[in-house]
Formats: sequence, structure tokens, C-alpha cells
Amino acid sequence: MRFIFLTLLTAIVVVFLNPIAPFWVVMIAIGALSALVYPNGIGGFLGGGLGMGLTWLGQSIYLGVTTGSSLPDRMGDLMGLGSGMTLVGITGLVGFILGAFSGWTGVLFRIMLRKTPQNVYKG
Repeated sequence: MRFIFLTLLTAIVVVFLNPIAPFWVVMIAIGALSALVYPNGIGGFLGGGLGMGLTWLGQSIYLGVTTGSSLPDRMGDLMGLGSGMTLVGITGLVGFILGAFSGWTGVLFRIMLRKTPQNVYKG
């Protein structure tokens, strides 16, 4: 349940924060969100990754379809990728990687702050 909650919150944060802030601010927000929701390690990794990756992929497809621009195809040809959809897929993959490591960092930060018992040998 925390995984789905983190994925949805990450997607909402990316949709609203990405147009007004650079990507690294969004990454910090995903890390803080992951520390607050506190999923397990793989849940934080995949929750942040899927939230940011699918949002970037969806926004790229939406902007390409609504504007009808030939810029993605031109950039794909310029980079030697063939089509613009390959470039859109790479954008989604980069978003997944950035979001995944941001979510995992938030989980590890929360684990780092957790108190450990001082007297483990209670004889």
C-alpha cells in the first residue's frame, strides 16, 4: 500500500513541481516524500522510479501529440536514434532512473536517522 501511495504522490509532485523547478529540486522532493512515506527499500526504489518515469513519459507523449511538432523526430535523427519515439522512451528511462535513486535515497536517509538500541545485551 505504501508503494502505490508513494507512486501516486511522486507522480503528483512531478506534474506540479516540474514546470516551475529544475529536475534536481524534484529529486530532493521525491527523496523527502520517500522518507516521510517510509516504504521498504525496493518499494521506495520502484515507487519513485515509476512515478517519475511514467510521468515524464506521459508528458513527453502528451506534448508531442498536442503540439504536432516535428522536433522530436528531428532530434532523434540528429542523435542517430531513428525516430522521435525512441527519444521519448529514453526520456522515460532517464526519469525512471532519477526518480528511483531519489526514492531509494529517501528510504536510506530514514534508515540512517533511526535510533539503534544502546543496550542490546540485556543480561
